[in-house]
Amino acid sequence: MISSNSSQYRYERKFLVSSLSREAVESIIRVHPAMFREIFHQRFVNNIYFDSRKLSNYHDNVEGQSRRKKVRVRWYNNLFGKVAEPVLEIKLKNGELGRKVSQGLEPFRISQGADLTSVCDFDQDLLSSSLPGVRSLVPTLLNRYSRKYFISNDGLYRVTIDSDQSFSRIYGRGSASKNHVEDYKSVVLEVKYGMEQDSNAHRITSRFPFRMTKNSKYINGLQQTSQNLLW
Repeated sequence: MISSNSSQYRYERKFLVSSLSREAVESIIRVHPAMFREIFHQRFVNNIYFDSRKLSNYHDNVEGQSRRKKVRVRWYNNLFGKVAEPVLEIKLKNGELGRKVSQGLEPFRISQGADLTSVCDFDQDLLSSSLPGVRSLVPTLLNRYSRKYFISNDGLYRVTIDSDQSFSRIYGRGSASKNHVEDYKSVVLEVKYGMEQDSNAHRITSRFPFRMTKNSKYINGLQQTSQNLLW
């Protein structure tokens, strides 16, 4: 049975680090005055992003539209083989605030080197009619990265570290992924917290010796894997 849920709006502050290793960034997190501790276990995150054929979601994000969204199917750890618990996620942004609507999907398989027809058909066969606007989308990008998770001692601020990123462009329904790019140098640190914590968030973010920046894996992936953004 497919179930769905929606998260509350929250802030996501991002730092793109190119001069330090993941281990060095993690060391800085561990000595932060907020006393971050690791939660959960390190794992790989896999995503297939969906967009319109005119890449409307991409252009809305690049142009800085206040209301924008990203649509993806996410699963964890193994990239190839059976995906037992895939989840459709729709990230909705309103200015700097964002929330996520998620819905479980039926299992599927991805075979290395095979086409992605089974994934590309999700928006027609498996997505609920309760999520309007998704059925007409097509897959555009496959990406993967390693993630570690931390939480502050008071439980109000979460931090993730993403590294070992890779991107593969997907052109149209049922086509094989191509134009593969790997990025093992960049580390993305992200601070996540609720609306009510924003007034004190500077006490967290100002302690990181990095420059806060906008960073979207979807936007970066499309730009890095595409000579042009036309079908």
